[in-house]
Amino acid sequence: MPGSPGSRTGRPPAQRTVQRPAARRTTPENPVLRLYTRLQRAWDRPLTAYYLIAGGSALITVLGLVMVYSASQITALQLSLPGSYFFRKQFLAAAIGAALLLAAMRMPVKLHRALAYPILAGAVFLMALVQVPGIGMSVNGNQNWISVGGPFQLQPSEFGKLALVLWGADLLARKQDKRLLTQWKHMLVPLVPVAFLLLGLIMLGGDMGTAIILTAIAFGLLWLAGAPTRMFAGVLSVAGLLGVILIQTNPNRLDRFACIGATEMSPEGDCWQAVHGIYALASGGLFGSGLGASVEKWGQLPEAHTDFIFAVTGEELGLAGTLSVLALFAALGYAGIRVAGRTEDPFVRYAAGGVTTWITAQAVINIGAVLGLLPIAGVPLPLFSYGGSALLPTMFAIGLLIAFARDEPAARAALAMRQPRFGRKRGTGGTGSKRRPRSWNTMRRRASAARSSGER
Repeated sequence: MPGSPGSRTGRPPAQRTVQRPAARRTTPENPVLRLYTRLQRAWDRPLTAYYLIAGGSALITVLGLVMVYSASQITALQLSLPGSYFFRKQFLAAAIGAALLLAAMRMPVKLHRALAYPILAGAVFLMALVQVPGIGMSVNGNQNWISVGGPFQLQPSEFGKLALVLWGADLLARKQDKRLLTQWKHMLVPLVPVAFLLLGLIMLGGDMGTAIILTAIAFGLLWLAGAPTRMFAGVLSVAGLLGVILIQTNPNRLDRFACIGATEMSPEGDCWQAVHGIYALASGGLFGSGLGASVEKWGQLPEAHTDFIFAVTGEELGLAGTLSVLALFAALGYAGIRVAGRTEDPFVRYAAGGVTTWITAQAVINIGAVLGLLPIAGVPLPLFSYGGSALLPTMFAIGLLIAFARDEPAARAALAMRQPRFGRKRGTGGTGSKRRPRSWNTMRRRASAARSSGER
């Protein structure tokens, strides 16, 4: 039987069916969803908190130095001082604070815990020394200052915030290790009595703004320790009752509450500072009148470089500048919460949560007062307003957060991978032997070296 042409066996050639891969259906991606996915991946990276804390605090401090220089020139000239007087003092405080930040960032956690009791004892001693006649100084009606020679003054109550954070975190961590926080007396004692001691020393000088921040730190520590709702409500009721009594017995504090939401001054000139703060924000517009071009700082707005520097920022940099400051503080707060939530060390969790509560609560109170939403409490904007006594402990606290963020296991592994981008040159030691080509110890080469030989 004749075979078909082209076949050696006489059989017809088999018809091979080639299966082509099905074409992928390309669905148009939502750009908003794609951006959200990228941001979510960026937030989940191990070093996100580290970069947010370091970069955010650095930007706030640098922008604060610029605004202190702009907002304080007129005040300095009115006092017959050089125009850069307050800026130079703030710059010196920032330089010392940077050294404290680097020291805190390099300290191990054991050393942070060891410093808790000495810092608390020193803060209590200095706060008690303020009330000694001839040593303590009164500024704007509050006797919370000590003269340290020349033009420099020290406010010990600012260091009381750092002392309460470190000491309270160490105390709660020790009690958690011994499983004592399930009992209410161990949760409250001695944390609440020591907090009341610090509050009493502060209120002897009449500084209720700092007392509010200290109260917020104490409540933040109790909340992180898992205080029951009834206990939390009880302590909050006692603190609220004491606050109402202190406000009702002081006409100046009552006047500050009356200025909430004020947009016009009374014929007697009440709410002058609050109203002119609103004027400064309103005249800034979207992008501001320009750096150094504020009108309200020419004697109309009191404390333009300290408590109301946010108003001058709004006037000179506009809504864009104020929103940038708010975004930086929001990023700093998010990073602090992330560090406190991801750690397994109780001390790190309490300390990071306490520092985050301190900075965010103080920023909210200051900005809320400038916006007319809260009474004027007389507290500076952290890392931003003029004041070396407030800047030094705050920068040390930022160093704590950076150290805690670097100490996360995933962050340590990521930093170890990025250590030296260029490694040592590898060669053979024999005479006459050929040296291997230069091999750079980069992350890409380490990743490729870890693959198997047949993997692509």
